[in-house]
Amino acid sequence: MEKTVKPMSGYLGLILILILAAIPVLIALPTEAWWVIVFEIIPAFMASGMTVVNPNESCVLTLFGAYKGTVKTNGFFFVNPFYLKKKISLRARNLNSEPLKVNDKIGNPIMIGIVLVWRVEETYKAAFEVDDYVKFVQIQSEAAIRKLAGHYPYDNFDDAQAEMTLRSGGEEVNHVLEKELTERLMIAGIEVMEARIAYLAYASEIAHAMLQRQQATAVVAARFKIVEGAVSMVEMALDHLSKKQIIELDEEHKASMVSNLMVVLCAEKAATPIVNAGTLNP
Repeated sequence: MEKTVKPMSGYLGLILILILAAIPVLIALPTEAWWVIVFEIIPAFMASGMTVVNPNESCVLTLFGAYKGTVKTNGFFFVNPFYLKKKISLRARNLNSEPLKVNDKIGNPIMIGIVLVWRVEETYKAAFEVDDYVKFVQIQSEAAIRKLAGHYPYDNFDDAQAEMTLRSGGEEVNHVLEKELTERLMIAGIEVMEARIAYLAYASEIAHAMLQRQQATAVVAARFKIVEGAVSMVEMALDHLSKKQIIELDEEHKASMVSNLMVVLCAEKAATPIVNAGTLNP
């Protein structure tokens, strides 16, 4: 597990190194002894323990394969010169995945891409639980996309019984994606800050056919509304004529009137009126 440490100040360490470097010189100066060079190696080696940790950055410390802790406080520090130091950024990062070609719940090939905002939360897991945590995020994101697409249809056009689809699911689908990514990336100590679908479309081989299907469905829905409204208007007209006793129509003339009104109301073009100057009776 991650262990946070705060090492000695780098400025104090720098002073100690300078003192250790100056003492042999001062002692050997009157005698011009050659061994002063040997003693200068020690402060030079200790200087390798100086490290700088920038804001939103961490430094993982190991000693001969043993984890000793993580420095998360920004500043100038002095650590054991034998420590191996690995810098890990704690800044938020964006992953804008390239659209992947996958199959949705009912097998339609679709193109889907996501935007993922993530950052390293536990440096121990990021450094030691996986080989490369950045590549791990990329691969697991692709796996999460494929799993998400396999659970939902692209649209209700394909699965009328589906309560939630990739296109209309909105925040619910994004929440499922975020939860899936959180579970997958937990092993690497990654915090998922936001995940959402950024690109969604049918694959090129079926895109044209699906567009035609959507257009046909839209036309049928529009026609249904037009016919439904026309029937209501014809019913209202006959009802008003009957109540106000403007004219008495037998069944044959009612049928003729209904037919004419339906043609006028449902036609795509404006009807051309014909004025009858004679009688309605044949």
